[in-house]
Amino acid sequence: MFDTMTITKIVGGFCGTLLVFLLGAWLAESIFHPHVAYHDGERVQGFIIEVAEEETGPVEEVSEEELIAQFQEAFAAADPAAGEREFRPCAACHSLVAGENRTGPYLAGVVGREVDTAQGFNYSGALERVVDVWTPEHLNFFIENPSGYTPGTSMNFRGIRDLQARANLIAYLATIQ
Repeated sequence: MFDTMTITKIVGGFCGTLLVFLLGAWLAESIFHPHVAYHDGERVQGFIIEVAEEETGPVEEVSEEELIAQFQEAFAAADPAAGEREFRPCAACHSLVAGENRTGPYLAGVVGREVDTAQGFNYSGALERVVDVWTPEHLNFFIENPSGYTPGTSMNFRGIRDLQARANLIAYLATIQ
């Protein structure tokens, strides 16, 4: 049934397969094995990447009055048409039609409106502890970092970091009644 050549082929196949696996393991070990380095005379695993330290001065604290002045300057130059483009991500959760709540409350007439007064929306109550009326300045601080400005808010949005983009958005919202 089996002759010598068939047995030799089978054993050779197993040996070849074993050799392929051994070579693969050796190659993988050489690629993925954590390299050993020495840092300050101590053995550490991994690579040490030397990075030149930048000289940084003290971080300047900006007062709230300065931030408001910067915003008012940006708001004076705001473009409501650009704000309409900024509103597109907001439209996933907010409507511009009065009384039409979604995940968030409707934003028609939000500029100048008292906080937590959108009819039919269940607010978390966090906003009332921080602000009374949605002035452009309060909206600016809120839109920049909602959870940082009003801890406990249920609004799950990272915020808009660009000052002019926020000013454009608020100018657009001011046109919607």
